[in-house]
Amino acid sequence: MKSLLILLLLGPPSLFAQSRFDGTWEMKMETIQLSGPPEEYLLQDGMYHCLTCVPKVDVKADGSDQKVAGHPYFDTIAVRIVDANSVEFLNKKDGKPTFMATETVARDGKTMVEEFSETPTEQKVTGHATFVRISSGPAGSHALSGSWEMRTIRNLGSVGPTTTYQSTKDGLRESVGSASFDAKFDGKDYPIIGDPAHGTVSLKRIDENTIEQTDKQVGKVIRVTRMTVSPDGKSMQVESTSTQRGKESTMTYTAEKQ
Repeated sequence: MKSLLILLLLGPPSLFAQSRFDGTWEMKMETIQLSGPPEEYLLQDGMYHCLTCVPKVDVKADGSDQKVAGHPYFDTIAVRIVDANSVEFLNKKDGKPTFMATETVARDGKTMVEEFSETPTEQKVTGHATFVRISSGPAGSHALSGSWEMRTIRNLGSVGPTTTYQSTKDGLRESVGSASFDAKFDGKDYPIIGDPAHGTVSLKRIDENTIEQTDKQVGKVIRVTRMTVSPDGKSMQVESTSTQRGKESTMTYTAEKQ
């Protein structure tokens, strides 16, 4: 759930339109729509494989913390098989939980429900997502095996993920929990402070109501996000295109000003 931004202030004629981006915005999780390749898993012979994770995850499914490398937001993952249709996951970073989920496949094997709790920064997000099966796993594998496409997601908490923005003379400041950046609208890369991935962002003003943010990790573009504020300043349409999984995927959603 990444970034919403504000516009560059250029003087009194455009001050009102640009200042509408200032403040705290809540992602409305029920408006999320995804397009792109499905998620693919294999759970068989006591091993769990996330085939579409970048990097891929290959760990024992015995419920114990297993070390993984190359993932900035978790360094261990515990996978526990509950029964023939359910699996529990627990991700940790430096020994602290960052993501917990239970994934349960329906008896007919056609759909799957994920109940999750995520703590990417200081915020905690709980949700309920539904998936439909795109392909099945090999014979003898757990019901979770195969490829899945997310269809719906909803927030189970009182407030969804929030992001706060503040205008500066020639750019903006953004904070999401303990992560923040202070960037100018000059297309240059600026560091995200408090981000375990040590990422950077660059900003571009498209027009009076729209800005574009480019996220990078180790100098490589991983995501381009375009945000457009509504004429009344109460909502924002966000479109984020990612290449993290090797193929392009897009997420769109609506954020509301608090």
